[in-house]
Amino acid sequence: MDEKKTESKELPAFRPMDLDVFPEVDGLLNRLGFGAFVRDSVSAPVGRNHAWSGRTESGRRVFVKHLVGTAPDVQARMRRILTFEDFVGGVPELVGHVPPLLGYDRDAGLVAFDHVTAKSGAELMVDETFGKDLAFAVGQKIGALHATATTGEMDTTLPALPDPVLLQALPLAMYNEVSFAELEAWRLIQHDAGLREGLERLRKWEEKAPRVPSHCDFRVDQLLVLDNGFPVIADWEEFRSADPARDVGAFAGEWLYRSVLDIVTNRGDGDVQFPDVELTHEQVLARGAEKIERLLPLVRQFWLGYLTRHETDPSFSERATAFAGWHLLDRLVAGAAQGQRLSGIERAAAGIGRGALIAPHKFAAVLGFEETQ
Repeated sequence: MDEKKTESKELPAFRPMDLDVFPEVDGLLNRLGFGAFVRDSVSAPVGRNHAWSGRTESGRRVFVKHLVGTAPDVQARMRRILTFEDFVGGVPELVGHVPPLLGYDRDAGLVAFDHVTAKSGAELMVDETFGKDLAFAVGQKIGALHATATTGEMDTTLPALPDPVLLQALPLAMYNEVSFAELEAWRLIQHDAGLREGLERLRKWEEKAPRVPSHCDFRVDQLLVLDNGFPVIADWEEFRSADPARDVGAFAGEWLYRSVLDIVTNRGDGDVQFPDVELTHEQVLARGAEKIERLLPLVRQFWLGYLTRHETDPSFSERATAFAGWHLLDRLVAGAAQGQRLSGIERAAAGIGRGALIAPHKFAAVLGFEETQ
């Protein structure tokens, strides 16, 4: 990677696509018998894909997603979505726990789902209302997913990241598109021999691990939670036969990342007020340990729920822990796209991720992943 690049780049803006210049959306809805979107009812969630949620002329509320990317990537994600739809009907415990697919337009890269009125798991995380019972239930659903025997054809390619090639250097096309903060994040990874070794080891473990049906992009914002606490798991674009430890590690990584973000907040501190001063390195470590200890019971409950549905292999705990570490680094790179420089908190998250990747056998106990025989 070129060390001389010093200027930050314009960050990509995610703007909703105008439905009037993308008639394929209304075309799909009309073919499904719902009628076009009623324009003043439509909202457009921000994300890597174009998406619209709203009421149609028939009164049906729907969510439509337009997959964005290169043609091969969009078609691969579409295949995985449709493969999952064929698969999930044979998993009784997941029926009702995924958004109902209403229809799709393969050529246009469109998928339409029933609208789900719910709060996202990310909202509950921030509101501190993501409880242990919910964590246990979600663990059971992911365990049920992993415990299901595969039927029919399923994508067996490894998920794109962590890519060993990127641990050495960024391809020129990618380098020209990333922000300065992203370059900082990749330098942080590429210049750390121990971290690179941990990531390369994780990839080798993943290649040899047992393969089961897996989500492979599991985050708390992929969870939709109904008013009765009923969890719905969304966004199955990366569904494939893969190492189940990836999904478990991702859930743990979400809470590790949240605990690091909370270092500079009063969340969980009771009546103690956070001092409006710059923290020393020792204070960051101390507060980080306190925040992690407060949130890890949710990871433990997820794990206990998971074990009621899926039997793990002997090295599962270490792989899941390493994947939790990778999740923090993945978050680091993704978050860097939204800023100009890496913050101290982002670097702290990377440090925790590094620890989990380099010594997963030690970190597994911290996460509550009991040893499996």
